[in-house]
Amino acid sequence: MTGDRIEGEDLELFERSLAHAAESATGPELDAALDDLGWLDALALDPQAAIATLFAVQGATNSTSSALDAVLASSIFTHEWVTSVARAPSVILPGLGTGADAVPGTFDGERVEVAGLATAAIQRSTLALVATGPGAVATVRVADLTVEPIAGMDPALGLSRVSGTVVPAAAPVDADWEAAVALGRMALSAEMIGACRTMLELARTHALERLQFGVPISSFQAVRHRLAEALVAIEAAAASCDGAWADATPFTAMVAKATAGRTTRTVARHCQQVLAGVGFTAEHDFHHHLKRALVRDQQLAGAPVLAHAIGAVLLVVGESQGLQPL
Repeated sequence: MTGDRIEGEDLELFERSLAHAAESATGPELDAALDDLGWLDALALDPQAAIATLFAVQGATNSTSSALDAVLASSIFTHEWVTSVARAPSVILPGLGTGADAVPGTFDGERVEVAGLATAAIQRSTLALVATGPGAVATVRVADLTVEPIAGMDPALGLSRVSGTVVPAAAPVDADWEAAVALGRMALSAEMIGACRTMLELARTHALERLQFGVPISSFQAVRHRLAEALVAIEAAAASCDGAWADATPFTAMVAKATAGRTTRTVARHCQQVLAGVGFTAEHDFHHHLKRALVRDQQLAGAPVLAHAIGAVLLVVGESQGLQPL
């Protein structure tokens, strides 16, 4: 490690360890593995390395963990508070399809009204954090909430619909919810890019193995164009993420997630065409990564919603201030 960054051989060892953990376990078992690896401490030391590395391998392996909640909670409160709670708090997210600035709660002075989405972490948490405005977060007891599991297109993700009007365990405190959401969007962007890389690899492998007219279909120009366009889209999304980490503002985090969401659809379209019929079958792994990436795109605002929000900002600013030069 150098200063407060994880670099060089330490970063390589960190990446290999997280990849092995994500390939070997998912859900609570992956949470336990991350605890053993000290991922929460790495998150406090070097958020970029911890978030970018873990969520990329989660996307590549289609595994799940409570890491998104930890990313948001550690941004809202101190690392010491999050790690001192017996079971790390869940963080209620705005529902799917809501606006870029949506919050999952309101506070009337006595009670918090909650209407949002929770990850599987809520099944193992006693406390939940609920944003009641862009600058305030309340703490509520999970036992007071109504939690309804959502099967949806990706049941393995373990999402739940959360609602209720409850007396908070702790009154809302000042907190930068926008900054927390920006980190969450960076995490989701990395996971979508990881899923896209695996979708491309599945399509590439199929193109090399599938024979037509006595030759691999990878020798056909149309197939090559589709794979090339998918790779270009992935690298553009990765570059957008790198720029957002360097800029470290909520605006560029929106740009990164909007780009990753659009990339997901580009990669899915081209890879599905290359895989043809086999890509539609339940036996092939392609659909797992496609479903995961599509759901992740909708969390913390989908690509079309973010594109409108980005455009609105640019209209006010009058120029592309904050965008990273190519």
